[in-house]
Amino acid sequence: MPTYKLTYFNFAGLGEPIRWMLSYLDVPFEDNRIEREQWPTIKSTTPYGQVPVLEVDGKQVCQSTAIARYLGKKAGLAGSNEWEDLMIDTMIDTFNDFRSSISKWFRESDEATKKRLEETLLNETVPFYFNKFNDHIKNNGGYLANGKLSWGDIYFISIPEFMTTIWSDIIDKYEHIKALNDKVVNLPKIKAWIEKRPVPKK
Repeated sequence: MPTYKLTYFNFAGLGEPIRWMLSYLDVPFEDNRIEREQWPTIKSTTPYGQVPVLEVDGKQVCQSTAIARYLGKKAGLAGSNEWEDLMIDTMIDTFNDFRSSISKWFRESDEATKKRLEETLLNETVPFYFNKFNDHIKNNGGYLANGKLSWGDIYFISIPEFMTTIWSDIIDKYEHIKALNDKVVNLPKIKAWIEKRPVPKK
């Protein structure tokens, strides 16, 4: 069995889908959480000066989506053909477009600007994307793609956890997204991880 070591900051963010995928695989992994003040000394040791970094038998790889896709294939959660893989990738790339808007809001330090960004996020960006995501999930049998659970569903649900102040309010308005959220967080191995993990910081 390969050995896994995940290096990421001490919060959910882009590290969490990898933690969830490794938990779904039911394989042991080292959850190497670093604090912000440690980053300057660690940055140069990573392939491209960014995290998350997953070490597989000591070999470093980066990019959260690529890592989740790799682990999804190992878990049997990829598509069953090239078209199904394309459907998953299309939805995750679209979600990552949406995520860039969240990241801009999340990283804003000026409170007044952050408030304006949050209003735009909640009143324009979220309704645009989430109405489409909600309909897409409805039309795919309750999943993000192909009518079945995939690594994309785990990625899609795990990342927004840092939005804890608004995430539950958002998904309560979208029946099919909420139902998918409930399915994913109650997958036995993922549920076990959520219950035992360190309380994630924002």
